[in-house]
Amino acid sequence: MFRKTLPSGSGMLFVYDKPRQVAFWMRNTFIPLDLVFMDATGTIRHIHPDARPFDETPIPGAVTGDPHPERQLILEIGGGEATRLGLAPGQPMATSQLDQEKAAWPCG
Repeated sequence: MFRKTLPSGSGMLFVYDKPRQVAFWMRNTFIPLDLVFMDATGTIRHIHPDARPFDETPIPGAVTGDPHPERQLILEIGGGEATRLGLAPGQPMATSQLDQEKAAWPCG
């Protein structure tokens, strides 16, 4: 919140202690963001591109009908960055913030 710039290649990672259903909003956010929602294995499950600045509409972490809507990690990056980086649902992401025995792509 309150950021007016976000350099390419940077972002904010939100980590929950355990998976849960989540929704984010853009209150007090000055720039568009891509929201990358990941499950407990670090696998991308949903990407919401170009979330609108200042919009208070909840952005769910799962699409309607997802049988496993719980998320443990949410990565916020600049609007358009997910496409530029080639991120897509089903892709594993590596982070030491996960239980490495459950991680789809463990940190070495």
